[in-house]
Amino acid sequence: MKKENILKELIIIFWLFIIGSMVGCLVETIVALVQKGFLETRKGLIYGPFIPVYGAGIVIYYIVLNNINTENKVKVFFITALLGGIIEYLFSFLQEKMFGTISWNYSNLMFNINGRTSLLHCTYWGLAGVLYATVIEPLIEKSKKDVNNNFMKTITLIFAIFIIFDIIISCMAAQRQEERRKNIKPETKIDSFLDKHYPDEYMDNIYTNKKDVICE
Repeated sequence: MKKENILKELIIIFWLFIIGSMVGCLVETIVALVQKGFLETRKGLIYGPFIPVYGAGIVIYYIVLNNINTENKVKVFFITALLGGIIEYLFSFLQEKMFGTISWNYSNLMFNINGRTSLLHCTYWGLAGVLYATVIEPLIEKSKKDVNNNFMKTITLIFAIFIIFDIIISCMAAQRQEERRKNIKPETKIDSFLDKHYPDEYMDNIYTNKKDVICE
């Protein structure tokens, strides 16, 4: 693959991740409104309306479905249902191991796997996959010719720097909150900075849906 084509694919993947993360945040906000009757912040990163699990999902859809015939929507449904379930499970597992928290628990649902994903939610992922193959994929193909211009490259670079910072600071702040939960005192200037600018109250207001995992 030519260098130019590789760059084009990377730009597409990046913006799919961003758009998917934003759509996911909107979906979760609507779900929270329906469930609780009021607006509640549902975010996966500190800055901006992003939930990365959704962004990762649409990126995986793009990579996998790009290499198969998507005319058979039943096939698409089962493939994307499986992929979505795996992604959801992995994100929940990593969140628990890295930060000592979980943001969803499906233990009350039938056919769940360790509460991290379930048959019902895999079904949602599968339906989203069919929607992607039917509506989103054709739009991506139409827009590919406009991706590799200098303006798009510049905007992508600027936004990539921001989102990388957002991911890093969100992970650092979440890890430091887990250390505070274990009564670990700040040992470095970075720890003190995180304690000052991202205290528990601030973090809990952002991640309203997370719960601490109690280790026995």
